[in-house]
Amino acid sequence: MTVREALAEATAALDHAGVPSPAVDAEWLLAHVLGIRRSQLYAADLDGRLDEFRTLVERRASREPLAYILGEWGFRGLTLVVDARVLIPRPETEAVVERCLTLLAETAEPTILDVGVGSGAIALALADERPDSVIVGTDASAAALEVAEENRRRIGLEERVRLVHGDLLAGETGPFDLVVANPPYVAPEELRRLEPELQHEPREALVGVGCELPIARAAGGVLRAGGTLVLEVEDGAACDVAGMLVALGYADVKVSNDLAARQRVVDGRRR
Repeated sequence: MTVREALAEATAALDHAGVPSPAVDAEWLLAHVLGIRRSQLYAADLDGRLDEFRTLVERRASREPLAYILGEWGFRGLTLVVDARVLIPRPETEAVVERCLTLLAETAEPTILDVGVGSGAIALALADERPDSVIVGTDASAAALEVAEENRRRIGLEERVRLVHGDLLAGETGPFDLVVANPPYVAPEELRRLEPELQHEPREALVGVGCELPIARAAGGVLRAGGTLVLEVEDGAACDVAGMLVALGYADVKVSNDLAARQRVVDGRRR
């Protein structure tokens, strides 16, 4: 079987399974198996790897996320290890990082707390793009911290990113110039109506209601005067979260759009 034939077979199988981008995913999987770039596929041969490729296609047809099958995913120029212990970094979270960078533009040597660090996407991206920053990442999941630690080590940021096991602030007292969080915000009853891939992601990092409130309350106690809290929120919830921050006494509350022009980022300044 040729590469073109293998890709056609895989695309048909993934399309039948309802995978949203069957041809692209088939290319990613075969490039992964062959250890080459997608752009090199059509000049390659299968090298006896057809069965391995078909096994990965079966996994994707079961709607296991592509990122978990590949074992890594890109985020703001970084390549992060990801698996079922952590959420897959998403494009909307890149807007969170962008907002943090904007808010810290005039702050020298900023101190940052990432609540619910997961794979380390936000913390490591900020550390990479602000080499003068010092960052603490907390997570209640020891398994998630193992992934964050692997990513921290691979990128070489052990000296500037500290990881702490524990709920919310995990005992950190600051003071911090910025606190950022991407808390769980999918309602339990909504999960079954969303794409099947989400069933593979860690429920504790995905499903939750009202998680922004305890984070905002706790952040108020560790932010410097003038420091900022930045939250990623569910599509459609930005106005409610913004109102909550105002009620808690945060100033200059602002709602920002993600890359798809959806209101997904809310921030407020501690008075």
